[in-house]
Amino acid sequence: MSKILRINTTDKTYTFEETPADLAGLGGRALTSRMVLNEVPATCHALGKFNKLVIAPGLLSGSPAANSGRLSAGAKSPLTGGIKESNSGGLVSQKLAKLGISAVVLEGKPEDKKFSMVIIKNDGVEIVPADEYVGIGTYNTMEKLWDRFGKRTGVMCIGQAGEQRLQAASIHVADPKGTPGRALGRGGLGAVMGSKGVKAIIVDDKGAPRLTLADPEAFKVANKRWVEMLTSHPVCGEGLPALGTAVLVNVINEAGAMPTKNFRTGRFEHAQDISGEKMAENIEARGGVISEGCHPGCVMKCSQAYYDKEGKYLTSGFEYETLWAFGSHCLIKDLDDIAMMDRLCDDFGIDTIDTGVAIGMAMEAGLIEWGDSKAAIELVKEVGKGTPMGKILGNGTAFTADALGVDRIPVVKRQAFPAYDPRSVKGVGVTYATTPMGADHTAGYGVTANILAVGGTVDPLKKEGNIALSQNLQIATAAIDAAGLCLFVAFAVLDNEDGVQTIVNLLNAQYGMSLTPDDVVSLGKSILNDEKEFNRRAGFTKADDQLPEMFKESFPPHNTTWDFSTDELQETLNF
Repeated sequence: MSKILRINTTDKTYTFEETPADLAGLGGRALTSRMVLNEVPATCHALGKFNKLVIAPGLLSGSPAANSGRLSAGAKSPLTGGIKESNSGGLVSQKLAKLGISAVVLEGKPEDKKFSMVIIKNDGVEIVPADEYVGIGTYNTMEKLWDRFGKRTGVMCIGQAGEQRLQAASIHVADPKGTPGRALGRGGLGAVMGSKGVKAIIVDDKGAPRLTLADPEAFKVANKRWVEMLTSHPVCGEGLPALGTAVLVNVINEAGAMPTKNFRTGRFEHAQDISGEKMAENIEARGGVISEGCHPGCVMKCSQAYYDKEGKYLTSGFEYETLWAFGSHCLIKDLDDIAMMDRLCDDFGIDTIDTGVAIGMAMEAGLIEWGDSKAAIELVKEVGKGTPMGKILGNGTAFTADALGVDRIPVVKRQAFPAYDPRSVKGVGVTYATTPMGADHTAGYGVTANILAVGGTVDPLKKEGNIALSQNLQIATAAIDAAGLCLFVAFAVLDNEDGVQTIVNLLNAQYGMSLTPDDVVSLGKSILNDEKEFNRRAGFTKADDQLPEMFKESFPPHNTTWDFSTDELQETLNF
């Protein structure tokens, strides 16, 4: 990959440039965060002309490496006010890599406020009006674009939330079936894409040559070991293919760490009704798909197609975090109603975590009753309609709580907490507090050693060892994101002595390099340092790296509290 494609959204022109020396060897999150740091004024308005949306395939994307089809997008976040990288599967990453494009950068801002779409092909780029797609959801948009450009064309687009530039808006990426179940979900990057007047990006790699490997035989050997490692691991090869991430519902509930009724307790009495087991039971009975990949080359296949009671397709990529946000967080136990809200969020193009937690804020305020799934569905629909209430919810949890006068707000840097209580999974709590991204479990998934006994064990209820756990995981995660690998490979990597070395072997065989595992650690640290520096320039201080005061409450069933000082937490990313 050697070219950067810049799209000037002001005058609707484009240029290609060779990747400069200071960006050479970077991909995925490493490239998006470095470019955002170098090119975006940290104090700019996130929806203004000086922000940029950087889209980059990972270093291994486009190669035959298993589970290497991840895409990174980065910008200044309209939700947090800091730097943001969001990550997705789908078809776009591998196609960009095969076209030799290391990054697509959306710059400027259209003065006419009209929407365009960017068409990237092997023989050139077009920027054309998108009038016929404006105002419609991602499902119809993707269907129409596949009809126009051919099935299995790479598509990423925004829905009504992104068009309205709502702070929790997401960008959706077509999966191999052309549905929008894959999302660059967190931090409001859909709003940034909307502010650039870009409804969709189409990537067609027909006619492009295969990716050249520096050492095909060494790559084949490394990839064989890589596939063995992933498919033989109990989480990657058994749990995730069987139940997807929803396998965690009963696990986390049993651990007393599944936040219920806005983080008041760690167990939900109706957890079984929204569990992965129940989801799989419904899928099997209704003719859905229990296990499928979100991009070509996936060997874990933790996605699924969930059907309604009439046997009609309803949603894909039905994740644990979504089941929790609309489920136990809101005291909702109807799995089909949660699936409907998942579909609506995908269609409107909005983050399911921030939206689900925002619905909880509406329940806190007495706008609707706790557990009222039908009323919750109607509130989510308001986002697509663009009503005042829809705009409030679509701007995320913190905005909704502020608008409704709620003071019990589970956010860090104004981004909503995911589905693990930090008082009962303290490793992930340290990550929530300290990651530059705002509350984000994927930035350093302490659940591994805290709950799942993957990569060792660290007591989830005590402080000891959890800062080091989060630090190591945040470094490793940043490097995995740069490589374009699915985050879930970390389970197998942590439990195999040759896990990191195998990733290094793949990179070396692809690029003809001589990297070592120490180089991978250095890469992860450099990414985090770039992100910390951007946030420092944006005005963040150590006071922003702490959890809200509500987490000082004793949390049943373990009756733990959040007891890390701000100074202690500063050691997490101090390298």
